[in-house]
Amino acid sequence: MLAALDLATDKLYYRIRPRKRWREFLGLLKALRACWPGQKLYVVLDNFSPHKHARVCAWTSDHDLELVFLRTYGSWLNWIESEFAALRYFALNGTDHRSHDEQNAAIAAYVRWRNARTEPKTTFAPDSPIRTWTRHPTCAA
Repeated sequence: MLAALDLATDKLYYRIRPRKRWREFLGLLKALRACWPGQKLYVVLDNFSPHKHARVCAWTSDHDLELVFLRTYGSWLNWIESEFAALRYFALNGTDHRSHDEQNAAIAAYVRWRNARTEPKTTFAPDSPIRTWTRHPTCAA
């Protein structure tokens, strides 16, 4: 599962794919780009290697999308991590799904339920000085 959390609306966007390579990640970024055309997008990420792939970095720089990398072992700083914990608790813990399709349906049901009850978060500061140390050298604009 690859996912993104929109901080403005608190909506969770996700894709379930058999693998999590740079191609699948780029597909998610393209879907996110289509949701907000003409706006600068900031995507907060951990240091998973597909996030740093040269083709991903090249595409993001050409499409007004900035990748913001957290420090190593700092993924707990990413707001989406708490959403993953909730998803595991409400959709996966204590279950014995007979197939991936059944498991994916449980995840989809939880995300629909969660997104129907969201409340917007406060505005995140894109000009924060913290951004000076969250850029990865290969993806710096």
